[in-house]
Amino acid sequence: MSRMPETARILPFPTNDERRVAPMRVQPLPSSSPEPCVPAALLDSVFAHVDTLGGGEGLFPLPMSGVNVIRAMRHVPANPQMYRPSLCIVLEGLKQIEFGDQSLEYGVMECLIVSMEIPATGRIVGASPQEPFLGMVIELDIEMIRSVLEQLPNMPAPKGHDGPSLFVTRVGDHFADCLVRLLRMAQTPEAIPILFPSVMREICYWLLTGPHGGDICKLVLPETHLERITRAIRVMRENFAQTLRIEQLADIARMSPSSFHQHFKALTLMTPVQFQKQLRLLEARRLMIADAANVTEAAYQVGYESASQFSREYSRAFGVAPKRDVMERKALLIEVGAA
Repeated sequence: MSRMPETARILPFPTNDERRVAPMRVQPLPSSSPEPCVPAALLDSVFAHVDTLGGGEGLFPLPMSGVNVIRAMRHVPANPQMYRPSLCIVLEGLKQIEFGDQSLEYGVMECLIVSMEIPATGRIVGASPQEPFLGMVIELDIEMIRSVLEQLPNMPAPKGHDGPSLFVTRVGDHFADCLVRLLRMAQTPEAIPILFPSVMREICYWLLTGPHGGDICKLVLPETHLERITRAIRVMRENFAQTLRIEQLADIARMSPSSFHQHFKALTLMTPVQFQKQLRLLEARRLMIADAANVTEAAYQVGYESASQFSREYSRAFGVAPKRDVMERKALLIEVGAA
């Protein structure tokens, strides 16, 4: 069995790469809406956590698993990765994420909800020392969502149609209060085992009872299109270097091949073939950066029979040739580590 591509823990730092499709917004704010304001208690708690870990920019993990603060003060090349179900919250600045052939934009006090594992590329727009980007990323616990859903007196009604598995919602006051408590909890490690699950359950509650509750509950309801496609994606990740026929994947999802193809593309904005290609390229990138594999070795390990074909598809997908991309990424890691 091939090694599964690693999924991202955070959205990547920004890029000045201009190969961008036009961004779209989900539920755009009315023009008459007041400028969103971050609660002072939330900003104070974020800055206190960043200062505790030495300040500056980068990733500032909290002691609890799957919760991170991120601050960026400059443009850094985008980092395509597999994203697992998570919440990506913007407190200062602007973010874009590309998936399939679309780009989604979200800003201050908005939250990107990723409802399934999906290849995507994120970037922070216009970060600088004068106007840094500030955000939080929280991984979703699917079992906890299921537990909270079972206790709701009124289950949110799942939407009758499939749409992209990434969408944006506003960060309301109750949600923001949960973020403050997570950050303050980090200062008292002995409280985390007792209090962290309850705060995460509360976050799940606000998500399920919010405007996207019907989308969120699809994560855990049995036999939804999302749940069925997720089953197939799990097999694709575990066997990405192998040739997988659409009939095999459709059988795993308990769909006809045509239905599987239709619902897969509706949720991921990619065909199964395009999705598997992204899995292979992402793992090859990891092998070259983390394991020092050369281009030919990485290509063959992820299932390519031709190193030249691999290089062409890599360049087309990431906008840069494999060798150059690896050199730039390693140089960036050294620069950030020395900062």
